[in-house]
Amino acid sequence: QVQLVESGGGLVQAGGSLRLSCAASGRTFVNYRMAWFRQAPGKEREFVSAITWSDSTTSYADSVKGRFTISRANAKNTVYLQMSSLKPEDTALYYCASQQLGLDPRVPATYNYWGQGTQVTVSS
Repeated sequence: QVQLVESGGGLVQAGGSLRLSCAASGRTFVNYRMAWFRQAPGKEREFVSAITWSDSTTSYADSVKGRFTISRANAKNTVYLQMSSLKPEDTALYYCASQQLGLDPRVPATYNYWGQGTQVTVSS
């Protein structure tokens, strides 16, 4: 059974940094893409960043480009999201998700596995 477990969220002041982790288990992910989404209260779930397991091809939402960095550690089956220069508008529940390659990485409905989420709160 596939499990995605997020960690690393918390409360941080604007301008600060956090690193989120997503530990994946239950299958081989070599032909998969891993992504981070976020959802703020009253808003739709939105794409943040994605990375392929095979060659580390990355993509980012415009709102986080230059501030967030996604990476993976294959040996640990773990994906990271390093978040810097955080803003209050980054406050949300952050989810890790996985999808098969060949699908649109920015569309939540194309992901078949999701974690439970980790809360990130950025104070002004």
